[in-house]
Amino acid sequence: MKAPETITLITHQYPEQTGDAVHWVIDRACDAGIEVRLPREEVSKHGLVEREGCVLGAEADGETDLVMVLGGDGTILTSLRTFADRRAPVFAINYGAIGFLSTVDHGELARGVDLALAGDFELLEMPGLAIDVEGQRRIGVNDISFHRRPHSRVAELEYLVQGEQLGHVRCDGLVASTPVGSTGYNLANGGPVLAWGVEGFVVSFIAPHTLTARALVVAPGDTLTVLNTSERDDVEVTTDGRTVTDLAPRRQLDVTFEDGEVLLAQIPGSTFYHRFRDKFGRLAY
Repeated sequence: MKAPETITLITHQYPEQTGDAVHWVIDRACDAGIEVRLPREEVSKHGLVEREGCVLGAEADGETDLVMVLGGDGTILTSLRTFADRRAPVFAINYGAIGFLSTVDHGELARGVDLALAGDFELLEMPGLAIDVEGQRRIGVNDISFHRRPHSRVAELEYLVQGEQLGHVRCDGLVASTPVGSTGYNLANGGPVLAWGVEGFVVSFIAPHTLTARALVVAPGDTLTVLNTSERDDVEVTTDGRTVTDLAPRRQLDVTFEDGEVLLAQIPGSTFYHRFRDKFGRLAY
């Protein structure tokens, strides 16, 4: 890849963990003649001041050649969604618990930053899932989920693929996951892990009140329709764990697979299988 001329720096919510790294990254980028764009939240969080080569208070989703994230999977997912329309790659250094989407851990900060600033990384086009909320397209990089509300009765969900009714399940919720998200909520539900590069998405259930509910891998061109069959209880709809709308009783929502939705930057030689074993351990002993 070509070395970036501008980078946008994003960090997670704990500035005491990333403060020193932020100043180091800024120094390193400025020394290399690379402009550093810092959204208003980052300026406030880290007490940053004007200096040559930095743009303070930059638009959080503005034009940039590369997004550098110091954080965990939540911050990485937010950055991927934010910069999806800009087609800006996200290069992530793990400052979280697991960091499955990161390309290096914070102990390798210097190496990772040098590779990023030199453009020495590969790009992975990752899919997403999309829904329409009041005329606005909302995407999930990990998953789109349907949950019963706290203190509400069990959810009653019907699901269809390409208009074919496949089941009616009383459950705590339903999760539609991309291959990237298959190691998250879906895995906790007992759903299958989909390797990165697999075309399609998986549907699994949260605490189904039946022994016959099974996860289903859906073809990429097929539409999943989820219907809330309850007569009185709303169902909460989330993208990557963030609430975006409620699904009212007797209403339905379509979920579609969108290929090449976001760009994840990875150091050369990275593989999904190495990452999976490193973060989750071996599948068999």
